[in-house]
Amino acid sequence: MSPRSSGRVANPDAAVLVVLGAQCEFGNDSPAIPGDRFMRARYVTPAEVDRLASDLSDREFAILETLGRVRLASAVQLERLHLTSGSVRNRRRILQTMTDRRLVARLDRVVGGRRSGSAGYLYALDVAGLRVLDLKSPNGHPRRPTTPGAPFVAHVLDVTELYVRLVEVGLQGDAELLDFQAEPASWRRYPGIGGGTAVVKPDAYVRLGSGEFEDSWFVEVDRGTESPSTLVTKLDTYRAYWSSGKEQARRGVFPRVLWLVPNQRRLKVVVDLCARQPAESWRLHQVTLSDDAVGLMTGACA
Repeated sequence: MSPRSSGRVANPDAAVLVVLGAQCEFGNDSPAIPGDRFMRARYVTPAEVDRLASDLSDREFAILETLGRVRLASAVQLERLHLTSGSVRNRRRILQTMTDRRLVARLDRVVGGRRSGSAGYLYALDVAGLRVLDLKSPNGHPRRPTTPGAPFVAHVLDVTELYVRLVEVGLQGDAELLDFQAEPASWRRYPGIGGGTAVVKPDAYVRLGSGEFEDSWFVEVDRGTESPSTLVTKLDTYRAYWSSGKEQARRGVFPRVLWLVPNQRRLKVVVDLCARQPAESWRLHQVTLSDDAVGLMTGACA
């Protein structure tokens, strides 16, 4: 296996459930079973994995880590993160060679329609990439990714876009991205009612730093498709997790819950629901337009 360090924000320790075909419930407004079919698989031997890992360039390894973190990314998003130099043809050739080596899979669905060409391709980890990162599906065997449904793709790409923008801001020196966990690594388990285990499922967990200051966030990417009653359930779950004290015991603070909404109408709905929470917990939440998220988050660290 490659001895490369994953870097400060790399955290590919959670199985990429969404593209491994796991039938699980996700903490967003997308389908619980996102894929409609599996691609045909071919076993990748340990010897092949070792050879692929040793031959990887640093840039290719970074692409794998990004997909291990966010599950899905468009060609444009990967280029913004890892392929900023060279001609368009050379940048696309890198993704093509990684696809040919079964490190990444190019999914059937595209962003922006067929006319968008290769810029609209979606990528996820393929079997060889999963094995290089030592990621497994719940049954212990990496599987080729499915082709997700459109609502799921839109939601996950919104989370990926937040990650890309925070990395770009970090490169400009405006704030340092200390950690970014997408689902399911962002989920938190805590003691539930009756001795069971409850789970709060943020779309992302983010830590940003600037000098000696640090801010942390649970992020909810709201696309305006969930009912008010569903949002109230989420708010109640965050209050229960906050009351458990488990996050505070681990990190010393409870992250602000940042709701990213698509428009002013939805912003009013979410703000009103947050304001109806008990006085001791409604201040946990903050609501902003998705376009304003990075400015708000990095401004808090200034």
